[in-house]
Amino acid sequence: MVKLFRLSSSLLGRHFFSTGELSSSFIRTTEYLNYPCSSAFAGRFHTHKVLAMAETTSSSSSSHSHTNRLSAEHSPYLLQHAHNPVNWYPWGEEAFAEARRRDVPIFLSIGYSTCHWCHVMEVESFEDEEVAKLLNDSFVSMKVDREERPDVDKVYMTFVQALYGGGGWPLSVFLSPDLKPLMGGTYFPPDDKYGRPGFKTILRKVKDAWFSKRDMLVKSGAFAIEQLSEALSASASSKKLPDELPQNALRLCAEQLSQSYDSQYGGFGSSPKFPRPVEIQLMLYHSKKLDDAGNYSESKKVLQMVFLTLQCMARGGIHDHIGGGFHRYSVDERWHVPHFEKMLYDQGQLVNVYLDAFSITNDVFYSSLSRDILDYLRRDMIGPEGEIFSAEDADSAEHEGDKKKKEGAFYTWTSQEIDDILGEHSTLFKDCYYVKPLGNCDLSRMSDPHDEFKGKNVLIELTDTSALARKYGLPLEKYLDILGECRQKLFDVRSIRPRPHLDDKVIVSWNGLAISSLARASKILMGEAEGTKYNFPVAGCDPKEYMTAAEKAASFIRRHLYNEQARRLEHSFRNGPSKAPGFLDDYAFLISGLLDLYEVGGRIHWLVWATELQNKQDELFLDREGGGYFNTPGEDPSVLLRVKEDHDGAEPSGNSVSVINLIRLASMMTGSKSEYYRQNAEHLLAVFESRLKDMAMAVPLMCCAAAMISVPSHKQIVLVGHKSSLEFDNMLAAAHASYDPNRTVIHIDPTDDEEMEIWEGNNSNIALMARNNFAADKVVALVCQNFTCSPPVTDPTSLKALLLKKHSSVV
Repeated sequence: MVKLFRLSSSLLGRHFFSTGELSSSFIRTTEYLNYPCSSAFAGRFHTHKVLAMAETTSSSSSSHSHTNRLSAEHSPYLLQHAHNPVNWYPWGEEAFAEARRRDVPIFLSIGYSTCHWCHVMEVESFEDEEVAKLLNDSFVSMKVDREERPDVDKVYMTFVQALYGGGGWPLSVFLSPDLKPLMGGTYFPPDDKYGRPGFKTILRKVKDAWFSKRDMLVKSGAFAIEQLSEALSASASSKKLPDELPQNALRLCAEQLSQSYDSQYGGFGSSPKFPRPVEIQLMLYHSKKLDDAGNYSESKKVLQMVFLTLQCMARGGIHDHIGGGFHRYSVDERWHVPHFEKMLYDQGQLVNVYLDAFSITNDVFYSSLSRDILDYLRRDMIGPEGEIFSAEDADSAEHEGDKKKKEGAFYTWTSQEIDDILGEHSTLFKDCYYVKPLGNCDLSRMSDPHDEFKGKNVLIELTDTSALARKYGLPLEKYLDILGECRQKLFDVRSIRPRPHLDDKVIVSWNGLAISSLARASKILMGEAEGTKYNFPVAGCDPKEYMTAAEKAASFIRRHLYNEQARRLEHSFRNGPSKAPGFLDDYAFLISGLLDLYEVGGRIHWLVWATELQNKQDELFLDREGGGYFNTPGEDPSVLLRVKEDHDGAEPSGNSVSVINLIRLASMMTGSKSEYYRQNAEHLLAVFESRLKDMAMAVPLMCCAAAMISVPSHKQIVLVGHKSSLEFDNMLAAAHASYDPNRTVIHIDPTDDEEMEIWEGNNSNIALMARNNFAADKVVALVCQNFTCSPPVTDPTSLKALLLKKHSSVV
């Protein structure tokens, strides 16, 4: 074990992160049990072996052979395991006390309800009576939903990643009764295979090691936590970044991403390919900075990488062409065969980057993709009170009543099915989406290595639609209409298939991401040309409907997940708030969404709530001495680590989003409030100076934030007038029409006493501007930068032109 933790200490500074649900599984304990069990799965497990999951709602114990303590929980993931023969406990003192009483180690299993490999391990191991007996006799077993308790997941995922260099879900960790990690891994097959120990062997070895080498295990676990705690709670030696670092970090990150760019299929890196919107955001911002500096050719090259990536993703199988939205990742380099689960955090971020692409190009291809995702959310993922659900599973039954579930069953098609449903238009449709009689998962050796999708088709567009329209002698518009009608027919048939499991948990942070995209779409999409046509699954609604959805989601959180008296958030909701408090990501992502909600025309109380939440975030998470934000409030003694998260992966980090929030708030306020926000942002970035300098590609959004704070003066667009008018909406749309992350939009009605009082208290300049420029029959816009404001304009065209002017002071 000494050797083991010498290895770990060399890794701790590298901030390992998970790149997928399952990257590899490892186990290494004492010298006695010292064979690394690692297996990087190039393809999928044979999912036909996976049986139906347990129902996600509790049912009477009389219909089940086993019922454990998880049956009283609200989490869909925990309820899926409520009838395993394993004597599961939820995370909590009852389990801790039982481990201490029996003097046995804890087996901790962490996953989430739409996790494919979690289902596999449940069926293979947790429903197996022999495995259950081993666990029940020698361990206290705990289940944790990582989406419900990301704080617990972070502690033990960090341990596994730092020690072994990989991680994923299901996460399997053995703990001492005082919760120190002893050893761990991810998915373990039930039996020994290919010279690797199976789960049963591991359980027996861990049991033996607990009795024979307990002191060494416990000391090593405690030492690991100490090392991790020190490494992941860094402090800044200064309160500001060196002057040259922000621009260097932005450039370095863009260069590193460019080196990994796939010029044939788009994206950064090789298979499996994740749609990391933070990378797109970095490249878009870098392109704008190049353009502002007059380096137009380089700017264009960067944009071409972004646009090809967004186009290939949209045309690939990772995009659900029939129902809208995007799957979690592609197993191959061509974005063709996805891992079929759909996550809310992906949808919200992807909408925003497609909206940005539309703002830059005015190409309806990108605006239509934004609508595609949002219409999927509104149709399938929004609850009766406006709450937005978390995820849809990858697995489902092929036929009603089947006990077996298979990945992608809901989404894939046989050629014969398409013939039967589409009739005369079948050939045209199959030509567009590369449908073949023997199945089409043959474009890459990575797509289907185990022939799971033999005879099945995952829809993908390989040929330009204009060329296909010409082939069939049809005007492009008519051709697209036919494709839309075909998708509608397939959608109707698909709708009566057994649906994948819906995780209807409401997570504040992920709702914040979706609120942002819904709000921004309500104004940016007003820039679409009049008469733009849409085809199914795009609904073609009035963009105002997206604003309504954003406000309903925010209102749900305020009603159900916010304690008005304590001004604190809860993390998630399902049949009531969860036991977990709000974490950094919940505050940061929701604040970002509320700022967007206000800036596109939402009521002033959204901005006020955002500032209240920022104050509470600072109170609960801010390291006032060392700088930056911890991921947890630090109030739960069972959570052993307070981490300052920085990695921008599938989700951005709470610290990266917080810097941008602070910059935005500083640009709205004046005086000491503005200075306070700015100083906190600068101090936060200083904490991650070495990360920005040495590993910029791991923190793309933080690189953007660092570059934003280095801009000498942010652009303020101030709109003055009565808000309940089409003219005001049109001016707001003009204010948001162009791509500019360094822009702040403030709108104010001088006849609204509440608004005027709020601005008098936070930025008296805005209140004065409103009084001096109010016209009862007009909406007046002023663009301010470098302490000067433009002459007022009163029509959208003039405002757009004003905003497109270059400002030499902005570098």
